[in-house]
Amino acid sequence: MIHKIFLFLAFIFGVQTLSYTQETLINVDHRDTQSLNGQWDIIVDPLESGYYNFHLNEYAEGAAKGFFSDAKPKDKTELLEYSFDTSEKLHVPGDWNSQKEKLFLYEGTIWYRKHFNYNLPKNKRLFVYFGAVNYEAVVYLNGKKIGTHIGGFTPFNFEITDFVASGKNTLVVKVNNTRKKDAIPSTMLDWWNYGGINRRVLLIEEEQTLVQDYHIQLAKDSFEKIKGWVQLNGKDKQQKVTISIPEANVSETIKTDANGYAAFTINTKLTLWSPENPKLYTVHINAETAKITDEIGFRSIQVKGTDILLNGKPIVLNGICIHEESPVREGRAYTPEDAQILLNWAKELNCNYVRLAHYPHNEYMTRLADKMGLMVWSEIPVYWALEWDNPEVYKNASTQLKDMITRDKNKASVIIWSVANETPKSDARNTFLRNLADQARAQDPTRLISAALLHGKVDGKMTINDPIGAYMDILACNEYTGWYGNTDPKQFDYKWETKYNKPLIMSEFGAGALQGFHADADTRWSEEFQARVYERQFPMLDKIPFLRGTSPWILKDFRSAKRLLPDYQDYYNRKGLISEFGEKKQAFYLLQAYYKKKVQ
Repeated sequence: MIHKIFLFLAFIFGVQTLSYTQETLINVDHRDTQSLNGQWDIIVDPLESGYYNFHLNEYAEGAAKGFFSDAKPKDKTELLEYSFDTSEKLHVPGDWNSQKEKLFLYEGTIWYRKHFNYNLPKNKRLFVYFGAVNYEAVVYLNGKKIGTHIGGFTPFNFEITDFVASGKNTLVVKVNNTRKKDAIPSTMLDWWNYGGINRRVLLIEEEQTLVQDYHIQLAKDSFEKIKGWVQLNGKDKQQKVTISIPEANVSETIKTDANGYAAFTINTKLTLWSPENPKLYTVHINAETAKITDEIGFRSIQVKGTDILLNGKPIVLNGICIHEESPVREGRAYTPEDAQILLNWAKELNCNYVRLAHYPHNEYMTRLADKMGLMVWSEIPVYWALEWDNPEVYKNASTQLKDMITRDKNKASVIIWSVANETPKSDARNTFLRNLADQARAQDPTRLISAALLHGKVDGKMTINDPIGAYMDILACNEYTGWYGNTDPKQFDYKWETKYNKPLIMSEFGAGALQGFHADADTRWSEEFQARVYERQFPMLDKIPFLRGTSPWILKDFRSAKRLLPDYQDYYNRKGLISEFGEKKQAFYLLQAYYKKKVQ
C-alpha cells in the first residue's frame, strides 16, 4: 500500500514539475542586471534566535526581534539582542566555512544583510536572483518575506516589483546548511558542506511581459531540424515571437497562446557543435514587448547498441570528474576564473568530457564548456542513502532535476543528465529513480540519461546488474579496484559483463595520494601507489568491449569531513590528480598520456 501511494504522489509531483510555466528566469547573463555581490553583513545564529521565539514560534512580519526586521532600538531603554551594523561581514558569493576559521566546521543558520539603492522605472518589473544558496534560504526584502528555496546547487529568483522601495532597500537572507535525513543530499556525503550564498546575487530588471524561458535545440535524432518552444511571462501573453539565427539565415515567427507558450520546428542546415569545432550561433528571441539573445550550439547525441553517437558518429568519452572546489583558494569555486582553470586542466589532460559531480555546478562551467568543446555530465545530488519512500524527498529531487535541466537545456556541451550516484538497491529506490529518468526525458528528450550504478562479482566476473540500468540510456559504474579492499593485482584481470546492451562509462576509478609523498608503489598515500593503480587500470579498461568512456576520480583534491586521517587526509579526499595547491601528481601525467594515445 505504501508503494502504491508513493507511486501516485511521485506521478503527481512529476507532472507538476513538467509544466512549461517555469518560475526561474534563464540566461541571466543576457538580461539587464545589477550585481549585489560583495561584502554582506552577517549574524551567526546557531539557535535560530532571530527566527523563533523561545516557544519555537516563528516571529511574525514586523516583529522587531526577528532578525529579518533589521530593527534599531527606538531609544536607550529598548532591548534588541542583535545588530547587523556592528556584526561581522562575509563576501558574497562565497562559503562561510573558508572565510572565517571559526566557521570551518559550522553547520546551522547565518543571516545575511545587504543594502542597495534602486529606482524602478514605471512599467518595469524587478527580480532578485540567486545562483545558489546552500541549503535552505528564506528571503526578506524590507522586512517582508518574499520566498523560500530548498536545495544548495540550483538557481532561483523572486519577483520583488511590489516590495522594492524607491531609494534604499534592505535584503536579508536566512541561510541554513544543516544536514537532514530527509534532505538531498542527506546526512552522509563525501564533500564539504559549504554553507552560505555560494553563487552570485543579481537584481534583474525586466519588461511587464518578458521572455522567461525557451528551449532551442536540434530535435531528437535529427541533424537539420531545430525544435523548441518559448514561454512568455506577464499580462500580454499572446504575442508574435520571432526566433532568428542570422548566420544560418533562419527567421521564424510564431504566436504564443493564452498561457504565453508557443512551440516551433525549423528546418535548416547548421555547422554542428563538437569538441573539435565547438560552433556557437547567436540566437535572437524577439517578442513584441521584450527580447533576449543567446549563444547556442547544435549537436545530436544518441545511443545505438553499445555505441555513443555524436552527430551520428561513434565517440569515446575521455574525461575526468570535477568537484566545485576552487583551484586558487580554499573553498567553493564561484568565479569565471575558477571555471577557466578547472576546465583548462581537463583540456591539458586531453579530455573531451567532464563529469560535474555530484550536483549542478556554477553556470560559468557549462557556459565555458560550450565554448571550449568539452562534453558535460550534469548530476543532481541524489547520493548514497535517501528516504526513498518519503514523497517530500521525491518532490525535492524532482524539483532539483527540473531546475538543473531548466538552466542548462540550451547548452550544447551538456550531453548527459544523471539522476543518482551509488544508491543502494531497493524497490522504492528503483521506483524513485525510474520516475526521475522519465521526468528528465519528458522535460528534455534530446539528451541521454544515466546514473552511477552498482556492480558486483558474479561467477568470477565483475557484473553490472543493477536493475535501474534498464531505465538508463548509458550505464555508468564507479569502481575502485586496487584502492578499497585488498590490493591484489589479480583483481585487474577480472572480466566485465552486463545483461544490458548499452554503452558503459566507468564514471569513477582511482586511488588516494598525498602530493609530494614518495615511497615504493606498495605504500598507500604515496604518489607511486596512486600511479600504479592507474597503470593497472588502463589494460583492464581496454578489455571491456562495451566501454565507451571514463572519468577517473578526481581532478583535484577536495575538502571532505569524511576523510579524517591525520597527516595524509586532514579533511581532504586525496584522490585528486592535482593537490589543493595546484600541484600535479604522477598519475596526472599517466592519464594525460593514456588519453593522448587514445585520440591519435
